[in-house]
Amino acid sequence: MSRAHLWDERLSQAAAQRRAADGWRQRASLGPSATLTDFAGNDYLGLAADPHLAEAQAAGAKRLGAGARASHLVSGHLDVHQRLEERLAELTGRPRALLFSTGYMANLGVLQALCDRHTRVFQDRLNHASLLDGARLAEAPSRRFHHRDVADLERLLERAPREAPALVVSDGVFSMDGDTADIAGLASTCQRQGAWLMVDDAHGLGVLGDAGDGCVGRAHDHHQVPILVGTLGKALGSAGAFVAGDAAVIDHLIQFARPYIYTTAQPPGVAAATLAALDILEAEPERRRRLHANIARFRHEAARLGLPLSDSSTPIQPVVLGDSSRVLRWAERLAQAGLRVGAIRAPTVARDQARLRITLSAAHDASALDALLEALDGCRREEAA
Repeated sequence: MSRAHLWDERLSQAAAQRRAADGWRQRASLGPSATLTDFAGNDYLGLAADPHLAEAQAAGAKRLGAGARASHLVSGHLDVHQRLEERLAELTGRPRALLFSTGYMANLGVLQALCDRHTRVFQDRLNHASLLDGARLAEAPSRRFHHRDVADLERLLERAPREAPALVVSDGVFSMDGDTADIAGLASTCQRQGAWLMVDDAHGLGVLGDAGDGCVGRAHDHHQVPILVGTLGKALGSAGAFVAGDAAVIDHLIQFARPYIYTTAQPPGVAAATLAALDILEAEPERRRRLHANIARFRHEAARLGLPLSDSSTPIQPVVLGDSSRVLRWAERLAQAGLRVGAIRAPTVARDQARLRITLSAAHDASALDALLEALDGCRREEAA
């Protein structure tokens, strides 16, 4: 067999294995006329389709151009980026913030810039892939502590060499389970052990906290959580990400975070839209109240129907069905009812933990929730029959 054919065989085998495990992923191209009600996305406050954001984005592009033209360190750092960084620092109670083009890049950038083979990294077992990949990129020795188990983390830190810098990394809200990290416990353990704490609050920002500042935000200052990552494409409805911390951390990232240094800056219209989202977040707390009312109602009714709920008080409400083929059947049944949900299977979750990842939004009204609950109950009754 020629060397060129080896690549064909490699791709063919990988595809066959993924299909055989019911893990083949499909993209759906959704236009403005899409008829499915979205219970799969992360638009928790209903801001992605808000006309104020669209108008702000259009006005920003008209004033400053469709693109930033260069990286932040060349000529792409515009006044709108500076104002957005200042607003994000204010929201999260941090001295400084630094924009990244995506959350994945932010996590890679932080870990690559701060860590090396002499650093010890400790991660929650259910952390996002970008956090795991960031430690690999830095070639930092890593250990993974049991999910939300501060005692296990303390045991691992006690055994680590005292001369090595230690970084503890956790999601704030875990993206597939919807539960939250014990931020206070993590911070206390890190301070006792002389470690730094990094929290990726992608799914908490805009949703949790008194001001929508997330599960870290102003409640835990930069001394307790030196590195805070947030994304802008979920509750804030736009795109991009940021890292918040003190001046020394942000200056270090500007100098050494390769995904920041070598990437074109965020389009100015997107930054303008995010500023509009922050205005709405501050002016309309009723969006968060409506979201949490939807969460409470869904959980109450789903429990009454006997659906297998996870322990989550966030918009992420997984229904763990265990088997990939079963998840696909339920997802197809829901699609036939006009409802789009995430069918999450291995390798995103463990093979026996396949689930429907249902996400709730302030934009969902009572009729949408009723339709979802009715369709889920229909799946359950069909199986029972």
